[in-house]
Amino acid sequence: MSDNHNEGKKFLDSVHQYFDHAAKYSRLDPGILAQIKACNSVYKVSFPVEIDGRIEVIEGIRVQHSHHKLPSKGGIRFSMQVDEDEVKALASLMTFKCAVVDVPFGGAKGGVKINPRTSSVKTLEKVTRRYAAELVKKNLIGPGIDVPAPDYGTGSREMAWIADTYQAFKYGEISALGCVTGKPVGQGGIRGRAEATGLGIYFGIREALQDTDLLKDSGLKGSTMEGKSIIVQGLGNVGYHAAYFCQQDGAIITGIAEREGGIYNEKGIDIKEAFKHRSETGSILNFKDCENIENSVELLERACDILLPAALENQIHEGNAANIKAKIIAEGANGPVTREAEEVLLKNKIIILPDLYLNAGGVTVSYFEWLKNLSNVRFGRMGKRAEEASYKKLVSAIESSSGKTITATERALLTQGSDEISLVRSGLEDTMINAYHEIRAVMKKENIPDLRTAAFLTAIEKIGVSYESLGIFP
Repeated sequence: MSDNHNEGKKFLDSVHQYFDHAAKYSRLDPGILAQIKACNSVYKVSFPVEIDGRIEVIEGIRVQHSHHKLPSKGGIRFSMQVDEDEVKALASLMTFKCAVVDVPFGGAKGGVKINPRTSSVKTLEKVTRRYAAELVKKNLIGPGIDVPAPDYGTGSREMAWIADTYQAFKYGEISALGCVTGKPVGQGGIRGRAEATGLGIYFGIREALQDTDLLKDSGLKGSTMEGKSIIVQGLGNVGYHAAYFCQQDGAIITGIAEREGGIYNEKGIDIKEAFKHRSETGSILNFKDCENIENSVELLERACDILLPAALENQIHEGNAANIKAKIIAEGANGPVTREAEEVLLKNKIIILPDLYLNAGGVTVSYFEWLKNLSNVRFGRMGKRAEEASYKKLVSAIESSSGKTITATERALLTQGSDEISLVRSGLEDTMINAYHEIRAVMKKENIPDLRTAAFLTAIEKIGVSYESLGIFP
C-alpha cells in the first residue's frame, strides 16, 4: 500500500475519531449521527488527455459528503498524492466547517492526479477543462448543486477555466458564474478572496488571545498580538496572509518552514521580504540575517508563542507532539494535528485552535462570492454613495451645531461609504468572532475541555437540526 494512501487513511480515521468523540456529547438519534458522519457520494473518473503528442489517462475524484444543505462546497486539489480517503476526509471537514461558521452549504472536495509544478499551462488547462466537463456531464456541479473552489495546487486561473467550461455547456444560464468560487475579480470573483483564509486565521487568533479564561494555564501573557512570536509552516497563500496580518498587528514571525528547508531569526523576519526572496530565488533558504534549517520539520519543535501549520495534514503526530513548545497551535492547514498528537498536546496544556473553525475564512468569503454571482451585482455598488451622502449630512449637522470645522482628511475618513472589500472583510470578521464565541459557549455549557470537540459538537448539532426538520425522504 502506498505511503500517501496510508496518510489519507490516517487522516480520514483522525476525522472520524474527532467526530465520534464529539458525538458522545450529542443527544441526537444514533441513526442521524451515522448519516451526518457518512459520505453521501463519491464520483471517480479517468479520462484521456493528449500531452506533448502522447495520450495520458488522468484520474479525478469528487466527493460530496453532505446534502443537508445545497449546494455542497469544497476545493479541488491538483497533486500526485490525491487519494480517495484524503478527499473524503477533506469533504467531511468542509461539512463541519460550513456549519461552524453558519455558511449554508454541505461539504465536498475534489482532486486530480497531476503535478501542477511540472505540467505546462496548456496541459493544466486541458486537464482542468476536461475534469470540469466530466462533472458537468453528470450534473455534479452547478450553482445549486456543488460549487468547487481553489485548494492545494489550484488557484483563480483554474477556477476561471472551470467557469468558462461550465458556461459552454450551460449557455445562457443566468447564475452560471456561481458554479465555482475563487475566480479572478474580472470573471465574477470577489475582492478580498485571495487573503480570506489568512485574514480569518488572524481574526481567530486575535479572538483567542483576548480570552483570558482560555489562556490561564498556557503561560501566555497579554491580550494582544503585540510581541507574540510565531513560527509558520507553509508560505503559500494561507500561511503568507495569516502571518502578514499577524505581523501587521505587532506579532514577530521568528521562523518559516517550507518544503526545501526553513529559516529562523528570533528577532523577527519580514514576511513580505521573505516571500519576495522565495519568489525570486525559488527557495526560502539563505534569506538575510536568518539561520538556515535543512530539515524544516525541526522548526515545529522550536520555542514560540504560536505555531501556525499552514501546509498539509498530519504534520504534528505522535512522533513529534511531545517536543512541541508552542503555547498555541493555530491550524491554518486542514488536519495538521493527528488524534494521537492532540492527546499529548492537550496534556501539555497547549491550546489548539482547530482547522474547522480557524481556516473557515476561505469558505465564508466563497459564500459571499457565490451570493454576488447569484445577485449579479457588486457589493456596495448601489449603497456606497447613498451612505456617503447621509454621513456628509451628519458631519455638517455636527459642525454647524458645535461651531467647529474638521479637516478635509478627517471629513473624507468619516464620510467614506462601504465598498466591496470593506463589506467582505467586515462580514468575515463578524463571522469569525461569532463562531468563536459560539464554540466557547458550547465548551462551557457541556463542560468540554478542548476547542475542537466543542467545534465538532456545534457543527453536529446544527446539521442534526437540519436533518430533523427536513425529515427523511421517502
